[in-house]
Amino acid sequence: MSWLTRSLSSSVGKKLLMALSGLFFILFLTGHVIGNTQLFKLDDGEAFNKYALFMTTNPAIKILSYLTYFSIILHVAYSLLLTRQNKKARGNVRYAVTNKSHKTWSSANMALLGSLILFFLITHLAMYWAKMHGFWGQMPMVEYDGVEYKDLYALVVESYKSLPMVLFYEVSMLLVGFHLWHAFASAFQTLGLNHKKYTPFIQALGKGYTVVVCGLFAAMPLFIYFVVNA
Repeated sequence: MSWLTRSLSSSVGKKLLMALSGLFFILFLTGHVIGNTQLFKLDDGEAFNKYALFMTTNPAIKILSYLTYFSIILHVAYSLLLTRQNKKARGNVRYAVTNKSHKTWSSANMALLGSLILFFLITHLAMYWAKMHGFWGQMPMVEYDGVEYKDLYALVVESYKSLPMVLFYEVSMLLVGFHLWHAFASAFQTLGLNHKKYTPFIQALGKGYTVVVCGLFAAMPLFIYFVVNA
């Protein structure tokens, strides 16, 4: 076994991979939420459908997408492995918690949150990504300036005619928010970027990022349900 394999299979290595894959996913979320703001345009989906075509046909974006899927699987897998490893190491011994005031529900339940978020992502991909790529179902088509596009906008609008679906998405964004609230700063700490001067700024940046990104994502189905489908 090489030094690299030993390093990555250790607890420290697993935490490092979790931090890096988590930060990569944060970058993906940033690009994804910026692109999806096209849903707020009342143009019958033209801007969103053109954006969707670019995202699904550009070679560089496609490579980044597959890297994102891999990083999500890696992140969740190592989260579950570390949780199992920590429980096994503790056994039945309950350690005294000296910094209980700094421990939040989200930080204590990262593996559970990650698993629930993974379930949401699988559902989300099945509803849109799989249909967009023709794995099942037939996509509606629309034409702009003589060019035919897959009408992903119509699929999204149809999905959020259902109040239960809107609520499912809102709860999912709440879970993502709980996860990011702790994970953003935690990833930098794992990478060794932990300093009394900079850590408060990183923590504030992470919380601000969480509110803005999750808030925008959560606003999209509400906008479609109450404005587009009104």
